[in-house]
Amino acid sequence: MPAQTAWRHWVEAARLRTLAAAVIPVMVGTALAAAHRGARYADAAICLAFALLVQIGTNFANDYYDFVKGADTAARVGPRRAVAAGLIAAPAMRRAMALVLAAAFLVGLLLLRSGGWILLPVGIVSILCGLAYTGGPWPLGYNGLGDLFVFIFFGLVAVDTTFYVQVGYVTSDVTSCAAAIGLLASNILVPNNYRDAETDAAAGKKTLVVRFGKKFAVWQYGLSATVALLCPLALRLYGYGWAVLLPLVLAPGGFALTRRLAASREPAEQIALLGDTAKFLAAFGVLLSAGVWFGK
Repeated sequence: MPAQTAWRHWVEAARLRTLAAAVIPVMVGTALAAAHRGARYADAAICLAFALLVQIGTNFANDYYDFVKGADTAARVGPRRAVAAGLIAAPAMRRAMALVLAAAFLVGLLLLRSGGWILLPVGIVSILCGLAYTGGPWPLGYNGLGDLFVFIFFGLVAVDTTFYVQVGYVTSDVTSCAAAIGLLASNILVPNNYRDAETDAAAGKKTLVVRFGKKFAVWQYGLSATVALLCPLALRLYGYGWAVLLPLVLAPGGFALTRRLAASREPAEQIALLGDTAKFLAAFGVLLSAGVWFGK
């Protein structure tokens, strides 16, 4: 295989559309640190590198373990997975997964100087849960806990830790923003699991959609977007200025996305919705960061 072609396959396997879930929490956490007069951008850059490596490593792990467990096959109707499509050999993906997650661990060690040793178990658990999302004896994604994993680690942990590393403490306004980001990040999973409900059920992958049905998935998606959009209103109660209400301009878009999920019937519709959900998270994060920056 030509090197250029192989490189494109690895970029595809990294699933760049999902990386908003790694970038946005760090952006929001840093904007909050700036609002609290404690931003340290070198530490923020390390947090971003760690988050991106964990996200990419988790994507590689999902590609590998979903193939091994039979959830992904050559007949997959969604975006193709590299191992299942025969683009990358399974042993090569396993080695890449280990290499990227090891790099994440080493990068994370750089934060101990600023945040203290309390960050070591946080980093280790984050990496292990990335592996356990689809790997291990009791994979989270196969037992209906994938959404909770994303909410905790790409919301609460990512935002709060980014803030903590820079400021040295965590406040309730920060955790409110972290919860909002976590809800929108977990929504990225919903169109994917909605589309794959039948094949996931056949492979024993008991996502929330498989467990509770597609109507539940629509309610989950809509409520998550609605609760996240309440965050700017909560920040007003914490004393932030009117600028924090900027993300509310996205409310019609959030409702439109929910209606699209409910009306979708074809995989192509759900694939497009997945990308638009990631864009919604990115837009929310950018507007929230700007609002926090100017509204404190």
